[in-house]
Amino acid sequence: MKEKLMKRIADQYIDSYNKFDLEGMTRNLHRDIVFKNINDGEVTVELYGKPAFKTQIEQAFGLFKKREMKIIEQKFGENMVENKVDFKGVLAVDVPDGPKENELVKIQYNTVFRFKNGRIIAIEDIN
Repeated sequence: MKEKLMKRIADQYIDSYNKFDLEGMTRNLHRDIVFKNINDGEVTVELYGKPAFKTQIEQAFGLFKKREMKIIEQKFGENMVENKVDFKGVLAVDVPDGPKENELVKIQYNTVFRFKNGRIIAIEDIN
């Protein structure tokens, strides 16, 4: 898959993420999407299929009043885009044993998009 197309799809996903736009986030997902959140080398969330991922997105919408994922570096490989991102968000709820509602959360992590047949087949958020 060409870099230009992968970049457009990945950038569109992130733009939709920032806007809480469910339709935009799921538009270019493969029906067999695999999502993983990896924290310190451990998989903390693993989802299979577009319906499960869509449900996760809807649930995550309630966690933040505002959020922004900003790409600070992009690398391309064969059918893959790796984005180093800065994330900041204002919490809509208290996190058990963590930050409280209205607190600003900032983290930096990598988001890897893998592609198959012109669609996103896998997303890995790696902290």
